[in-house]
Amino acid sequence: MANSLSTESTESSINSPIDLSYTHIIKLAVPVLLANLAMPIQSGIDIAVVGHFNQASSLAGLGLATQLLALILVSLNFLQYASSGLSAQAVGSNQTAEQKTHALLAILQRSLVLAVILGAMIFLSQPVLIDLGLNLLGSANANKAAASSYLNTRLFGVAFELMNYAFLGWFAGQGKTTYMLYQQICIAVLNIIFTLILVYVFDLGLQGVALGTVFAYALGMLMGFVLVSRHLSLPFNRIFQLDKNEFSYQKMLRLFSLNKDIFIRTLVLTLSFTWITRLSALQGDVVLATNAILLQVLSMSAFALDGVAVAAESLSGQAAGKNQLSLLKQAIRRTGIVIFILAALLSGIWYLIIPLFLTMMTNIENVLQLARQYTVFAALLPLVGAGAYWLDGVLFGLTAGKTIRQVALGVAVLFFPVSWGLYTYLPISDLFVVSTQVHAAMWAIWLSIYWLLIARFILLAVILSRKNAQLLHNVHKH
Repeated sequence: MANSLSTESTESSINSPIDLSYTHIIKLAVPVLLANLAMPIQSGIDIAVVGHFNQASSLAGLGLATQLLALILVSLNFLQYASSGLSAQAVGSNQTAEQKTHALLAILQRSLVLAVILGAMIFLSQPVLIDLGLNLLGSANANKAAASSYLNTRLFGVAFELMNYAFLGWFAGQGKTTYMLYQQICIAVLNIIFTLILVYVFDLGLQGVALGTVFAYALGMLMGFVLVSRHLSLPFNRIFQLDKNEFSYQKMLRLFSLNKDIFIRTLVLTLSFTWITRLSALQGDVVLATNAILLQVLSMSAFALDGVAVAAESLSGQAAGKNQLSLLKQAIRRTGIVIFILAALLSGIWYLIIPLFLTMMTNIENVLQLARQYTVFAALLPLVGAGAYWLDGVLFGLTAGKTIRQVALGVAVLFFPVSWGLYTYLPISDLFVVSTQVHAAMWAIWLSIYWLLIARFILLAVILSRKNAQLLHNVHKH
């Protein structure tokens, strides 16, 4: 049959019992870690290329553009989390292999259709989004011109980037982390090649950096469809045949209901980092460029730690599909141990290599001088953020949309007043010895980042410890 699994290996991968051994957790996490690192590495190369333009305004403009793009795109990465949680539960269900194949394909198709619609809406509204967004971020004339140049080109491929979220979540939920690795490496390698050619051969500057990303994601989506065809053992054209029954009101409502909660959560967190970018921008190009580089440590570390978070998401989702609380608790405990060990290793590695990393990122001397004074802050980011990433993964696996939303709103209530207070009053406080206004602002910005990550972990831990049985039960109400 066209929509059945035709190979024994594919059927066993969907019907196999849950393996919660540390070996299996690491086996799930490592390909995701490598796949995820491909994206910040390509972003880091973009920054390194622009960081050697010898203009702080260009590097600051890229930092602004990247943050605005994060506000637009990361706010919509519910496409990844929703498809991940739903596909994990489909794998853990007691359906036949044929039924699971049909359900999994429908989940992916719904997510991809939504990605295309959202991408079209963003592209059509980009003039307003860019102007309004850059003004809110506190851009100045020089860095605003650079950011606008980058974004006007990058948003041509926005639908492809949203589709990538859907593919990644769908693969992750099923534990097919090697497929995530293949797709992300494909995109990253193409991005690096196109960027270097367009910048250094065709001399397109920031537009070349953006266009390289557009080309890479467009070709990367072809890889995604090939991998889906291989995984489900379906003819390639079958992936594009939509079953109207799978787009019924109830099924789309389920997707949108979950997406609504995840959207609110992600928007709040992205706005938090947008606020941090604005605080940097208010201090001028040097501070903005410095933090754009230092926050690459957080980006790379978060993507690495997300490998274990995805394992937690997949295993907790499968435990929910089987409705076994003991399995859920074991999945949470063991993935937690793994993620904190990894975080400690990452912090140690960053502490040793940050001096080299900074010189690779830029040759602008005043940016380097400021960045070197805050390397310890940056190196500790993996340890500070590990708990939030880990428990986020667990809740996504449980598709606990309402709880995810409540935590995000609670974090906002805790974060914004504290951050505003630090930025406003630290420069005139005697609690910290800071030599200049710039260093007072940097302390306030970095303490705000720490508080954001810690507050997320605290709220997630409290809620999950009290409501894990209820959250498991809620999965089976749908």
